[in-house]
Amino acid sequence: MPDPYVGGLFRSSPYAALREITGTVVAVLDARLAGRGLNLIAPISRCLLRDEIHELILTTGAVGPGDRVEDVHYLAFFEVSQGGVAVVGQTVRIAGYEVGRIAGFDETHMPNHMNVVLSGPRGVTGGELGLQPGDPVIISGRLGA
Repeated sequence: MPDPYVGGLFRSSPYAALREITGTVVAVLDARLAGRGLNLIAPISRCLLRDEIHELILTTGAVGPGDRVEDVHYLAFFEVSQGGVAVVGQTVRIAGYEVGRIAGFDETHMPNHMNVVLSGPRGVTGGELGLQPGDPVIISGRLGA
């Protein structure tokens, strides 16, 4: 049986409820790239496990699972302290700022880390936001793609 997301078997998100995922910034990024070419995977969710470290990347484009992301703004790496299931559409807050919503996931650097790609209204970097190591990261809110 093919992947249910790739096969279009789900017409909407199968998730009814999710707990918050929390973490802490471990490295602040201050760069942007045009033409990065990240390929978002088809599944709308990924498990983020306690003690894993993942990268948060921001784009201002309207993108989703299966899309290619060209223009990116690098925010931070964060360590997961309370794991859970991250789903496209959830809100990501860093140091109290609502940075964007999860647009999808890129596995270019796996198994080292996953790129969690966010879509937001402002193309800013972690440095421009004044993020610092130790700042809290919270993934919560709206469900589904």
